[in-house]
Amino acid sequence: MTTPSAEKTLHLTTSGRRTRKPHVVEIWFVMNNDKVYLSHEGEETDWMKNIRKDSQVFLKINGKDFVGEAHFLNESTDELWRAKVALYEKYYGQASREIIMDWFSQSTLLSIKVLTVN
Repeated sequence: MTTPSAEKTLHLTTSGRRTRKPHVVEIWFVMNNDKVYLSHEGEETDWMKNIRKDSQVFLKINGKDFVGEAHFLNESTDELWRAKVALYEKYYGQASREIIMDWFSQSTLLSIKVLTVN
């Protein structure tokens, strides 16, 4: 899967946890191989609650459609740290570990394993 790194946002579609209707949000992201990483600061949003109910998501990046499986990243994994660094560096450039840790101190990160390209 390739997408220009200059693309700033993607459209994430989840299924409503009660209605099953599509719920679309625009969000910053970073890609690393076959995974997409997202971050949200603060309380859980509807799209996050929807993912807890049904982890299948649809992504639109630069006009291309993808299907993926979303997972919340655990606080103690190397993948979580790599996601934080990749997200921070994409939008703001390099920074110290302390700055990155502070930046994401109130954030929840998710990974999306891209399964298919439509």
